[in-house]
Amino acid sequence: MDKMKTSWRQSHRPSTRRLVQLYSALLHNAYLKGFIEGDIYHGNAKYACAPGFNCYSCPGAVASCPLGSIQNALGSAGHRAGWYVLGILLLFGVILGRTICGWLCPLGLIQELLHKIPTLKLRKSRVTRALSWLKYVILAVFVIAVPLWYGLRYDLPLPAFCKYICPAGTFEGAVGHLANPARADYYSMLGILFTRRWVILMVIGLSCIFCYRSFCRFLCPLGAIYGLFSRFNVVGVQVDQSRCNHCGACVRSCGMDVRHVGDHECIHCAKCIDHCAKKAISMKAGRITLKGPDLENSQPSAQKQSKKRGRILWGVALIFLCFCLVWFNFLDPAVRKEAPAPQAAAAVTEAPKASEVPALTEAPAALEAPKETAAPAATEAPTPTDTPAAPAQDWTSSAPIGHEPGQQLADFSLTCYGGSTFHLQDMRGKVTFINLWATWCTPCKGELPYFNDLYLAHKEDIAILVAHPSMVTQDTPEAYLADKGYQMSFATDVKENTLWTAVGGSLTLPQTIVLNRRGEVIYNKTGSVTPEILAALYEQAAQ
Repeated sequence: MDKMKTSWRQSHRPSTRRLVQLYSALLHNAYLKGFIEGDIYHGNAKYACAPGFNCYSCPGAVASCPLGSIQNALGSAGHRAGWYVLGILLLFGVILGRTICGWLCPLGLIQELLHKIPTLKLRKSRVTRALSWLKYVILAVFVIAVPLWYGLRYDLPLPAFCKYICPAGTFEGAVGHLANPARADYYSMLGILFTRRWVILMVIGLSCIFCYRSFCRFLCPLGAIYGLFSRFNVVGVQVDQSRCNHCGACVRSCGMDVRHVGDHECIHCAKCIDHCAKKAISMKAGRITLKGPDLENSQPSAQKQSKKRGRILWGVALIFLCFCLVWFNFLDPAVRKEAPAPQAAAAVTEAPKASEVPALTEAPAALEAPKETAAPAATEAPTPTDTPAAPAQDWTSSAPIGHEPGQQLADFSLTCYGGSTFHLQDMRGKVTFINLWATWCTPCKGELPYFNDLYLAHKEDIAILVAHPSMVTQDTPEAYLADKGYQMSFATDVKENTLWTAVGGSLTLPQTIVLNRRGEVIYNKTGSVTPEILAALYEQAAQ
């Protein structure tokens, strides 16, 4: 009986590669608090690119997806060169190449687990080998050509692959948020674009059940990029040509559409090592053999030393993982929720000052982008000395401090791009709109004209502040806005995230906050808005 238990455990024990895949998936998504709170991580680690395919908007993601980063870099080609993204992809490609696909990619792990569902399986053939070139077409069109065209021609970042195809964005990003009750308001943002992407996700998911790693083999542009480094990557499987008799057993046993071990389709999973009768294949990191006949045929003392090094390496890796989990969920200043300062609560109960500041508007990061409209001609922005709408009225509020409807925002001040100061306390007596946007957010840019039109229609009775996050400023917002002619007030939130903390902001953009004349929140939601929604919100807040 004990032998049967031992045999069952050995046959079902996860392989080293599977453990590494699980480890990598958890490390890619170490912000576990995001799955509970329904928010994304926006600390400094988001500046870095993770090696594997993992959506930036996934609630647990602690780094950026390299594929999304390169699209945003190409979309901003008119303002800056994406040297960082190019450099990190070169680094990943030269060191690991498609070893990342086989060992570190969270989406690759999901595909392999789906393929374990017992069904009839589609074997590789000339058709699948031909389809494997499709991912290079997708790379050229959706990852390079379309974002570059929109960036140079329209000055708009359009990550076409992420927006129209990416299954990771739909599953990890959209579904990851929609499944959280705290993000029930996101359902109002869904439309035909999400429906199409959901259908694409279902088709890809079903295909992975019947066909081994179908997305990785036929559609993944990140795998196409890493495949370009197949002749140069340091870590991967290698063939000892002096032992090889070219029997083809390695190619026949491989689930990928390889023509030979280590080519651009090889993900270096090292399964072929067990199928080579001549013991000609090894997994190496430079000259160091990680798996292969050299280790199996070595002296017992060398094998014992190798196992000892492996245990030490796993120990260090587990300690590092524990540190990352503690850091990203508890210690990182970016995830700490700071309460408003006591003086802020006192400040908002004082009588308003007889001054006004030009308003800012922010942009949306919704699931679908609104249509672009022409920006109105530029005119002089109002000065902070304009007369308030009702100077004799007392607009103080006894509502508690907070950012939910019915609460009043904690007081804050921001220096606008024109040099004026937006002081929330000075806006009492006016309807106040606060819009959070970003230069890399296409929906955000698309709705800015709507806010500007609203401001022009109610210039004497409205204040609009459009704020850009300081933590992810890749471009210079002032440079982008220079020729747009918007008359609202624009600012970048300070590094302490004063505004973001006050309004309960996240990097799921755009986000719009509307305050009535007493400074009380009547609306605070993420997602795109229309001119009709803005008009209705103004009428509600002006009552």
